[in-house]
Amino acid sequence: MPTISDHPQRYNVVNELHARPFPSLNVPCHAVYVAIKEPKDAQNRDRSLDRAHLLDLLDRHGSAHPQPEATHFSGAIGRHELKWESHTEFVTYSAFGKGVSDRPFDPAEAEVFPEDWLAVANGKRLCSLLIRVEEMPENEAEILARLEEWFVPESLASSRVLDGAAIIAGDFRIDPAGHMRFAVFVRPGTGARRVGRIVQRLCEIETYRSMSMLGLMRSRHLTQRLNGLDPKLSGLVEALDKTDRSPETALHELLEISAELESLSVQFTFRFGATAAYEAIVENRIGVLRETRLNGRQTFAEFMMRRYDPAMRTVKSTEKRLLSMAERAQRAAELLRTRVDVERSAQNQTLLESMDRRADLQLRLQRTVEGLSVVAISYYAVNLAAYLVYPLAEAAGVSKGMATALLTPPVLLAVWLLIRRIRDRLH
Repeated sequence: MPTISDHPQRYNVVNELHARPFPSLNVPCHAVYVAIKEPKDAQNRDRSLDRAHLLDLLDRHGSAHPQPEATHFSGAIGRHELKWESHTEFVTYSAFGKGVSDRPFDPAEAEVFPEDWLAVANGKRLCSLLIRVEEMPENEAEILARLEEWFVPESLASSRVLDGAAIIAGDFRIDPAGHMRFAVFVRPGTGARRVGRIVQRLCEIETYRSMSMLGLMRSRHLTQRLNGLDPKLSGLVEALDKTDRSPETALHELLEISAELESLSVQFTFRFGATAAYEAIVENRIGVLRETRLNGRQTFAEFMMRRYDPAMRTVKSTEKRLLSMAERAQRAAELLRTRVDVERSAQNQTLLESMDRRADLQLRLQRTVEGLSVVAISYYAVNLAAYLVYPLAEAAGVSKGMATALLTPPVLLAVWLLIRRIRDRLH
């Protein structure tokens, strides 16, 4: 009995749901995290270079290689567990080790990713995190004392997460060794997978926050260019009703502005769209932590509201301004087109009036010519008729001159009637 065939992507779609599992971490432990991104928007970057960089690290430890087309990998590198993920614009490396150092956030922990290996990465370092995970002390004052010692109080954010399962803290500052630091205090009895989810969420929050902040840097550059175009566009719109400027000149200037706005839209559309997506991920990752306040300190959500949300609003405002200016340029083009159509209609009206005058003059000339034609044709007709009646006139005793004079009126009348009949039939 024949069976139904599977869609070619059925298994790939299902496997994607399980492509990036959370790590399983036992307390105490530490994590070293690095995100590497190419300087430019690299939607279509060469992923083979990222893979080659990963294989270089694995070969240093004699570790197994991932599948050829894999976008994620987990394996051991020495005393650490490595997790590698390839995303649209960046790649991430996470190393998880057992235990914590005597010196909190010891830069030596980051040596799991050698400096010479990082120097040849396909891109630049965007994030570098050190995460210290230890068991939660019974005395909350001890936790607060450690946080005061480890972090900058002015920007410190801390909170209880996942219904009190852990306390997370960080100041979102880069230390002298070039790393950002986070502390996680886990309540005894918390599962290893839940600890892994907390650590993973912290890495994702910082990564996507950094990626979305790239939109702010780009929006500042865009704002400078828009500040130069805005007065030109406004001046062009204000001058549309002035008659001292030709539409061709205004059209040329408008085309230059519209072309530059379209170019800016092409350059920045991807970054603005990516920024909005990353912002949504940051808000989602903070939301799933289910934060509650720790001893009156600001939470991660409050920190983002004060420091991060204004930046995102700036990006959105700049994007709206770009779209608004593009719409203004389009409306200006429509107004200019209307002005050109009105002027063209006026020119056509003038041309029609000129043609009417020419036709009237031509008609008058035609009638004048018709009058002269009657005279000329009548002259020849009278002469011809005279030749016919001369013999009869001599027999009747009428002189030649008298015969010609008698013939002239009826011939003139006949010629005039004939020409008029021909003209009436033509018209």
